[in-house]
This record gives sequence, structure tokens and C-alpha cells, in this order.
Amino acid sequence: MPDNPGPSTQGQRCVGAAQRDVTPTDSQFLFGYPHVPRMSTGVHDPLLAAAMYLKEGEQEAMFVAVDIIWLTKNQVAKARHGISEATGIPAAHIMISATHTHSGPVIANLLSAASDSVVPGPDPTYVARLVEGIIQAGKDAYDTAQPAAIGLAVVATSGIGTNRHDPTGPSMPEVPVLVARSTNNHDIICVMSVCSMHPTVLHEDSTLISGDFPAFARQYLRKHKLGADCPILYHMGAAGNQSPRHVTQANTMEEANRLGTLLGKAWESALNQVEFLSDWTLQLDRTLLELPVRNLPPLQQAEKELQHSATHLDQLRQSGAPQAEVRTAECNWFGAEETVTLARADQNGLLRDAVQKCLPAEVQLIGIGPWTFVGWPSEVFVEFALEVRQRYPNAFIITLANGDLQGYLVTAEAVKHKMYEASNALFSSPASPQLLVATTMKLLNTSSASSTNSDIPNTH
Repeated sequence: MPDNPGPSTQGQRCVGAAQRDVTPTDSQFLFGYPHVPRMSTGVHDPLLAAAMYLKEGEQEAMFVAVDIIWLTKNQVAKARHGISEATGIPAAHIMISATHTHSGPVIANLLSAASDSVVPGPDPTYVARLVEGIIQAGKDAYDTAQPAAIGLAVVATSGIGTNRHDPTGPSMPEVPVLVARSTNNHDIICVMSVCSMHPTVLHEDSTLISGDFPAFARQYLRKHKLGADCPILYHMGAAGNQSPRHVTQANTMEEANRLGTLLGKAWESALNQVEFLSDWTLQLDRTLLELPVRNLPPLQQAEKELQHSATHLDQLRQSGAPQAEVRTAECNWFGAEETVTLARADQNGLLRDAVQKCLPAEVQLIGIGPWTFVGWPSEVFVEFALEVRQRYPNAFIITLANGDLQGYLVTAEAVKHKMYEASNALFSSPASPQLLVATTMKLLNTSSASSTNSDIPNTH
């Protein structure tokens, strides 16, 4: 039973929201860039766990967005269990995602980084504090529930980033902005948004803890529209091949602020367009999946491809090639190195162990009125979300949701050209992301029959 039954809201459509500071209190290794001894030297902006609780009739759901690079399935399970124990919300009705900042602590051992001697293991004290912060944010959101109307507007963004392999390639500049407003006084309870862009303005030379450009977007919206304490949930959309690389003028806090301000202004324009629904409904569904494991090359072949990538990178550096082109080649070299690590792990059984910790993969749907937010694990190329949106324009994909898959889910083209994202994956592409798409389409097609069953069997 929950510790606190919450406010009396029987028979009403209610929303509660809260945030907790999950910033480390000591120096932590900042994870996201290989081969760099990157211990934090301070805090530029706090890392937050922000939660939104929704109740409609007997249905309950919760979103939590966390400023961290990713979360493991085990960490998500612990947080879900803690929230459920405190509130009574079924664990399967809680979606927890990571914003994917590369300026926060390492929180898990990544198999593809096992050969990187610079990267330490996670600090168990911090990980425990992080999970507890997520639980407390969820409990606080539940405790503050009040009658609410909900609205959503979709706005286009520009200048935040592009497809990182081809600036003219597939992208998703449209950003949904969900707003919950108190029925009693029309105060905004919280804002939730999804942006399909890597938060990687800050690079390996930055040693300050930060949420990157999404944190600056939150700061802008609070300063100009909401007030300092209003929770804002930021989720990363399908951004596996989306990056600020081709639009940034530098990799600095000032530049993160510039891009964050662009996003914050887009959110602000959305708030001015929202029309609120007082009679919104809540629909829930999910499916658990087994995904095919990637067929790794023989170790000798992987080592040969690593040497080829290193030679190509050296040639670009010596020829004075554009920085964005050099960065792409550098990432491809990282990926080739990680393929070698995974090929070794395939030989000694460590790959199998890592795969088992990631599965089953989860596809989760939380429908709010006419809009549906879909949780996918992993970093997914934007093409797969575009495929869903083409058929279901009111469906919005949230990635890095409910646990990570230790790598990317990519297109056939990325596999063919041995792009970085294809090189560090544990799971087979494009078969795995195609399975996410097919499962999502099926759930969306039948979502009018909402599910309250938290014990949904695996789908093979």
C-alpha cells in the first residue's frame, strides 16, 4: 500500500508534478566520450529528475525524465518498484527516460567500453542516490496531484542540430509540448517535451556537470514564462543520428545556452498556442520483446577494419579537412575500436551476459487524450520514428526509456557503411528497430482498448 494516499481527487482528472536534484555531491567521472580522463571539477547547472503523475478514473500513469546519459533495466526496475510501493501506481504504468547528457556521471559498465582503461566503473553510492531521487520525484508528483486540464502543441525548431551524417538528411525538427494546467486557478503544473537531438554541445574538454542545451532551454522557459520551480520534463526523441555537430560554433556553455535558448523560445511559442482539454482520457499498453543479437565479425577482421578507420582519420587530420568531417571519422574510429572489444566479448561469453541484462526490450504506450507517447529503449535512428509518425502523427517517440540496450538501433545503410552507431551495437539492425516499429504500430492500432495489466507476457 502507498505511504500516503495522496489528496482527495476521487472522480477527477488530475495531474501532479515535481522534481528532485540528483546532482552528485562529489567529483564524478563524466561519461560520454572515450579515452578522456574527465573528472568533474564543479557544477554548472543541477541534474534533475522530473516527474509527472496523471490520473483519469481508475487509470494512473507517470513519466519521469532524468538528467543522466542512460539508465539500466535494473535501475529502472528499482525506481519503478520504489514509486509503486510509495504510491500504488502499477510499475508497468511508469515510464522513466534519460535525457542523455554527456556531462553527467557514469552509472553503468558499458561492454563496448570495456577496453577503455580511462573509464571507471560506476560509483554505487551515487547510483543509489540517483535511484532514490527518481523515487522521491515520483512520490512528490503523486502527492501534489490536483484537478487539471491538458493541452499539446507541436512546434518546429531550427538551428538546434541536423542529421549528423548528412546535414540535409532525415531529421525531426517538430517538437511536441504537453502542458498541464490547474483547473482551479489555471496555473501551469508542468510542461513535458520531446526533442530528437543529441544533447552533445559540450565535449570532452568540459569538466562541469551540466544537462547541456536542454538544461538551458528549461532555464529560459522558467525565466520567461513559468517561474523558477515549475517542473519541465525533457525526453530525448529518436536522435541516434541527430546531433548539433553541424550547427555549433564552439563546444562551450555559451553555445549550449544559445541552442537551449532556441529550444526554449520554441517551447514558449507552443505554450501560446495550446488549447486545453478538460475531459482527457488516459490509455496504457506495453509489450516486452526479444531482439536479435548482432552478428559480430571475426576478431581478425574487426582489427583490420579498426586499422583502416585509424588510417582514414589520420589522413583527414593531416589534410586539414573540415572539423565536422574529422569528428565523424573520429567517431567511426571509436566505433571500430568498440567492435573489436565486442568481438573479443563474443568469444569469451561476456557478450551473452550483457545481452541478457538488456532483455526483454520494452515498448510502452501512454496515451493522453488524442496524443500517445511511446517509450523505446536505446538510441534509435530518426528514420524509424518518422515511419511511425507518418502513419500516426499524434504519436511521439521517447527513446532511452525504461532501460538501455548498450548501443544504437540503426538503418541498413548505417550497417553497410560501418558507421559509428552500427559499430558499437549489441543488437542486430535494422531487424531490431523494425521490430520496435511493427510492435508500436500494432499497439497504436489497438490502443482504444487500454490495458491495466502490469504482467504482460513477453512477445517473441
